[in-house]
Amino acid sequence: MRSADAGILGRVRLPLLLLLLICSSLLLLPQQSDARRTLAAAGAPASPIRAVNLGGWLLTEGWIQGNSLFNDIPNNDLLDGTQLQFKSVTQNRYLVADMGGGAAILADRVNASGWETFKLWRIDEMTFNFRVFGNQFVGVNSTGGVVATATTPGPSETFQLVRQDSDKSRVRIRASNGLFLQAKTMESVTADYGEDSDWGDDDPSVFVTNNVGSLHGEYQICNGYGVTKATQVLRNHWSTYITESDFSFIASSGLNAVRVPVGWWIASDPDPPLPFVGGSLQALDNAFSWAEKYNLGVIVDLHAAPGSQNPYEHSATRDGSQEWGTSDANIAQTVQVIEFLASRYAGRASLLAVELLNEPLAPGATLASIMKYYQDGYDAVRRHTSTAYVIMSNRLSASATELLQFAGGFSGAVLDVHYYNLFSSDFDSLTVEQNIDFVRNNRSSDLAAVTSQNGRPLTFVGEWVAEWEVQGATKTDYQRFAQVQEDVYGRATFGWAYWTLKNVNNHWSMQWMIQNGYITLNT
Repeated sequence: MRSADAGILGRVRLPLLLLLLICSSLLLLPQQSDARRTLAAAGAPASPIRAVNLGGWLLTEGWIQGNSLFNDIPNNDLLDGTQLQFKSVTQNRYLVADMGGGAAILADRVNASGWETFKLWRIDEMTFNFRVFGNQFVGVNSTGGVVATATTPGPSETFQLVRQDSDKSRVRIRASNGLFLQAKTMESVTADYGEDSDWGDDDPSVFVTNNVGSLHGEYQICNGYGVTKATQVLRNHWSTYITESDFSFIASSGLNAVRVPVGWWIASDPDPPLPFVGGSLQALDNAFSWAEKYNLGVIVDLHAAPGSQNPYEHSATRDGSQEWGTSDANIAQTVQVIEFLASRYAGRASLLAVELLNEPLAPGATLASIMKYYQDGYDAVRRHTSTAYVIMSNRLSASATELLQFAGGFSGAVLDVHYYNLFSSDFDSLTVEQNIDFVRNNRSSDLAAVTSQNGRPLTFVGEWVAEWEVQGATKTDYQRFAQVQEDVYGRATFGWAYWTLKNVNNHWSMQWMIQNGYITLNT
């Protein structure tokens, strides 16, 4: 072969080889560690998303139904995570975990705060573990002394609460040895008091309880009822609370999408880990079918992650502890949940987006753990779909712009922010006009700060509501408040979602607000 011919052939082969390499890399791209180059839905939706959250449906938040789902649980004021303080009637002092935990239980505190508060882990309607401030569990040592040293509860950390019939706030605490706790002195709390009691103020085994906090989430309802009864209660709720007629209403009202909060155990349906029960996956399947029938998009929102990404009941926490992100293991488990959801629904025409995590709380969820998870979660979605948007929620109590550059590196990524004129003393004394001006000015600036000029990431006001701290507001006041939020949040480049479709509190219910003329959606 002549050298000239070889050169020509070489120049032909090189582009062919490069073309083959490029094509091969594109085919393999979703499996690479850096999936940010995946050809995804990089631009904004053809129509801005105006959605409503289906809160309280597939993930329990008791307040949405006025806690009515919990009515038939025995001793339903003693659910997992209930925070109790115990005052000795003889010492007139509160029980306290000395040093917050890791030492003895004393009875020497005049006032009660964190160290004097005990969180319940419910075993049955009368039997509990008590978790203290430092996350140790109260138990009885070999000499009968009451201490808070165990990191995991066992038989010696198990107690029964025996309540006085005539006054449920007065209790005696039976230890696993069959004897009752007593405050002998302020420095000596022991488990060695007998059965007999007249419940008088001279009985050192009698304590007055003060309930200072409770949770009404998925863990509480499932563990409160037990598997058999919880399955009946929740499956009835899932099949009746949100139905096809609701999707018809949503579509006819000018909305074009739903955001559906779910819990991590849905990936293990129909046999999720205890205490959770199966059945919610079928309801989510129904949501996709109804959405397709009424031309609605579905945002699947992982609202509750393994270990709880915040201390609130909507994260399905057992006792308010926040353990998500503290290890690579629960991050990996969360990625598996996203993988399951993406693989199951990638082929559904109504899949609009997958939201990787709702409201992680700083500093427990560190920026490093969040970024690692969002990278891995994004890759998991992209292994199954190149067109669904991937939503990354801002951390609570952190800078609203901390994820802006990071999320901007992903094609089809959306940054979720939540705006409420609530949950802060800053709003307690604002008037109608001040609330409206706050949205028009402050929220407008907040949204602009996280809205990139190049459109990456897109912005999403994933939760807002036309409720405030104003007392005695008129219907016109509410209409103006709702409208200014709709106008301002309508500038989000992805869209917005109202919290929530149904609620016993009228202004939190978008259905009620629309039906009664408080909200009119712009066409």
